Amino acid sequence: MNPLLHEMFQTVRVLSKELNEELKKYDLFHSQWSILFCIQNNGPMAISAISKYFNVEAPTISRTVTRLEQLNLVERHEGEDKREKIVHLTEHALLQLNEISDSVVRFEEGVINRISVEEQEILRNILLKLKIEG
Repeated sequence: MNPLLHEMFQTVRVLSKELNEELKKYDLFHSQWSILFCIQNNGPMAISAISKYFNVEAPTISRTVTRLEQLNLVERHEGEDKREKIVHLTEHALLQLNEISDSVVRFEEGVINRISVEEQEILRNILLKLKIEG
C-alpha cells in the first residue's frame, strides 16, 4: 500500500474515532451525525438522495436512519411515489441540533487549529485534486 494513502486512511480513522468520542454524550456516531447535518442543511430528503449525497449504498443509509428513528431524531414519511421514503428531522432533533452542532464545531476547531491557515488551504487543494467523482 502506498504510505501516503495509508497515512490518509489512518488519519481519517483517528479523526472519526475522536469525533465519535465527542458525540457519545448524545448517543450518536459520526455517520448518524452526518445524516442529521445533511438533512438540517438540505431539508427533508429521500433515502436515495442521502445515499447519493454520501456515495453510500441505500441499505446502509436506511439502517442508520432506522437507528436515528429509534433515537426520535428523524421520521420517515411517504413521498409522492409511495415506495419512496422521505426523512424528516423530528421536533426532538430540532431542539438538540444546536447543542450537538456547537459540540462538533468545537471539535472541528480543535482539529483544524493543529495546522496553519496556509496548510489548511494546501491540504484542501490536494484533497480536491484526489477526489474522484463517481
